[in-house]
Amino acid sequence: MTSMKNRIPTALLLLAVTAGVAQGAPPRPASNSTATPSKTYRWVDDQGVTHYGDSIPPENAQGNIAELNSTGVALKVSPARLPPAEQAALLQRDEDAAKVKQHDQFLLTTYTSAHDIEQLRDERVAQLAAQITASRGYIDSVGSRLASLRERARSFKPYSASPTARRMPDPLAAEIVQTLNEARSQADTLASREQEVREVRRTFQADIDRYRELVASQRPR
Repeated sequence: MTSMKNRIPTALLLLAVTAGVAQGAPPRPASNSTATPSKTYRWVDDQGVTHYGDSIPPENAQGNIAELNSTGVALKVSPARLPPAEQAALLQRDEDAAKVKQHDQFLLTTYTSAHDIEQLRDERVAQLAAQITASRGYIDSVGSRLASLRERARSFKPYSASPTARRMPDPLAAEIVQTLNEARSQADTLASREQEVREVRRTFQADIDRYRELVASQRPR
């Protein structure tokens, strides 16, 4: 027969168990050699509060869940499932980070100095500058042709004030319209090439700055 002094009062035992749960410790299943031990889970609710138990409430089934062993060690962790929009944003962030890393590697393996990038930039800008010069020359020639056509059109109605003036011939009117459209198209092309020069300078300057950062970070301190 067990003596009274070796028995633990039931009230103290309940107090100890309650204190363990309040401190966040997972409850341990009672030892039973014949019964199949129940699983213990740890999960976090929407308010960020951690819970323990042998079953997970349906409203927390998509949250961060861990299956624990008898000593409270996580055996398997199921991360929280993010909403589709957050998943897409996370995927895009990872893709952007991978692109940055790939471009950094390209800069370090392609160029030996920032001067190499500057030289390539200047070559590209020079090519575009030659195209711009040619476009401006062509625009000038189109403008001269248009001025000549408009001068011819002054002899015809509705530009001529003479009562004997004839209606403008259709071929002349068509040529004026065609030349006007060509002048607008060439002006758009010129604006596009000038914008390309600005974009090339901006892109290359970003590469130059990034290359210098990468090289500086690799220097021993």
